Amino acid sequence: MEQVDEKPLAKEHSEKDETSNANVEFKNGSEVKIDNENEKVESKDVLKRSFDEHDSDDESPGAKIVKKQPKIEFSHHCPYLDTIDRGVLDFDFEKLCSVSLSRINVYACLICGKYFQGRGNNTHAYTHSVSENHRVFLNLETKKFYCLPDNYEVIDASLGDILYVLNPTFTLELVKRLETSTREARAYDGTKYTPGVVGLNNIKANDYLNVILQAMSHVEGLRNYFLDENNYNSIVRPPGDQSFLLVTRFGELIRKLWNTKNFKAHVSPHEMLQAVVLCSKKKFQITSQGDSGQFLPWFLNSLHLALGGTKKRSSSVVYKNFLGSMKIHSKKILPTDLDGFRKLEAQQSGEYEWKVEESPFLFLTSELPPPPLFKDEFHENIIPQVSLYNILSKFNGVTEKEYKTYKDNFLKRFEITRLPRFIILYIKRFTKNTFFVEKNPTIVNFPVSHIEFGDLLSEEVRAKHKDGTTYDLMANVVHDGSSENGSYKVHVLHKGSAKWYEMTDLYVTEILPQMITLTEAYVQIYERRTEGGQTDKMEN
Repeated sequence: MEQVDEKPLAKEHSEKDETSNANVEFKNGSEVKIDNENEKVESKDVLKRSFDEHDSDDESPGAKIVKKQPKIEFSHHCPYLDTIDRGVLDFDFEKLCSVSLSRINVYACLICGKYFQGRGNNTHAYTHSVSENHRVFLNLETKKFYCLPDNYEVIDASLGDILYVLNPTFTLELVKRLETSTREARAYDGTKYTPGVVGLNNIKANDYLNVILQAMSHVEGLRNYFLDENNYNSIVRPPGDQSFLLVTRFGELIRKLWNTKNFKAHVSPHEMLQAVVLCSKKKFQITSQGDSGQFLPWFLNSLHLALGGTKKRSSSVVYKNFLGSMKIHSKKILPTDLDGFRKLEAQQSGEYEWKVEESPFLFLTSELPPPPLFKDEFHENIIPQVSLYNILSKFNGVTEKEYKTYKDNFLKRFEITRLPRFIILYIKRFTKNTFFVEKNPTIVNFPVSHIEFGDLLSEEVRAKHKDGTTYDLMANVVHDGSSENGSYKVHVLHKGSAKWYEMTDLYVTEILPQMITLTEAYVQIYERRTEGGQTDKMEN
């Protein structure tokens, strides 16, 4: 075989390097770059660093060196990946440094799960890596992995599950599968759970918020919208507007609740609740018990406005799913102390005639009959019961009810003119007076499916509802106990398995539909019944 003389090649190589800005020499397996003034700019270990085969010289970090900026190396073979402990990773809490409490440039230690700031020398993450010998970190903003204190980027496909837990993504096929799937998922710790039926952590006294968030996560139109981050990412809000934080955090919470690859079988709504406290200007707190009935309208309206909603029905996903309309007929009642002439004059003035106004609604508020004042022979109050259709008769357009203000008395009747896809029924249980808050313990008897709201409509209005007027219960928020020391829980229907679940904070148990009707219902969500599929599945 013919031997090739290496000297001419070496000479030719040196001539090419002279035309470039930097020369390259090899010493002891290391590559050293020297500029035209023969000054040493950079040295790096060739054996330690591995490049992709398709990387060109111009694309490599070495070709784009600026003065004295540290070069970021990356490796496909990090020896510390087996030290990662997925069991301690929790991305539900606020992303801030555990030492400096800063939100800027925060890294998560993948060995102990704590958050630290920075990556360079003398930063908290760097110090932690040296003192505790914890090497692998994740930048929570850029979603890149680094090994400290060596400071090189780690590229490895096995870390994809950590990125997915940090920010789950859903394709259209996966969303459709979630609606009909009966399969249970297995968390990293071995716990089995049903996606969507996941407990929410009660940090102190936020169960009144948890139940509304759980119920809303099962509203199909709202859930499918927030499962895809691209649906609301392009919404432009004015500078300094904090309300969009509510949209971002609610989207993150929905995606975590429906994640099929969770590391644990529960979710902490910490960031979502902080957004609620901030956007409501501390009206709703995590540390003190509140009222779900007051939080619900605030949440729906705030979400609608943050999504750029207007008075138009199609302006946001909230109005598309929940907005209905009704006619309110009102009439001022004549005072009883008027004499004959003044009474006749008042009647002719037109002030005491029926007036009609069209009004939109996001939920229907119904009153319960007052509880009995006296005890029975067993020295206990008789718990009264009332039918759902009795309290809904308020909206049939015929029933008149007297409403008192500090000045005048009014007669009102309500006539529904358009039913939304999802009806929220708020059953008013609490009444406030000067001294205390009183709870009405009346039990509402309601069917779980085939509720006919069309009976409340006039024939003309009912004919306009081509999609039908039959509804099924899909979520039921319950208040247990007294008004001061009570707690909240929620019953939700999982459509895929057609099973009902009771969720009290972290505790999730299956429940029979017959047991739901015996509870003190507070807020209920009904979904319009579709032709075919859902009916058959529910009956089976």
